[in-house]
Amino acid sequence: MTTVMERTAAIGAISPFFIVRDVGRSLAFYARLGFQPRFREPMDDPFFAIVGRGEAQIFLKHVGVLEAQPNASWHDWVPWDAFVSTPDPDALAEELDDAGVALHKPVGDRGDGLRGFEIRDPDGYVLFFGRPL
Repeated sequence: MTTVMERTAAIGAISPFFIVRDVGRSLAFYARLGFQPRFREPMDDPFFAIVGRGEAQIFLKHVGVLEAQPNASWHDWVPWDAFVSTPDPDALAEELDDAGVALHKPVGDRGDGLRGFEIRDPDGYVLFFGRPL
């Protein structure tokens, strides 16, 4: 019997799915991070959209009766809603700073062997942009 560890099938990028209060507002925020809209429905006043930059993409959906629930709202021990891999977090932090994007936590080395920074979106979702040291 073949185990999962013996298989060699590739896995591509993974996309978090965020429930948001206002898809248009989220689209504008992620555009400031360099994410481009890949899909929106309907086009004029979307309730669902996909934004992406490189291989990273995020699904955004307004569900009316549901509020955003970022991981940090559950407990401080789960601060991130997404880890976005980048080979040069310093250059990306500088790019976003030049674009006027406020960092939630500045770029730096962490005690867990990662280097990167955090961004908090308008609904409170926290994205860590970084790489292993």
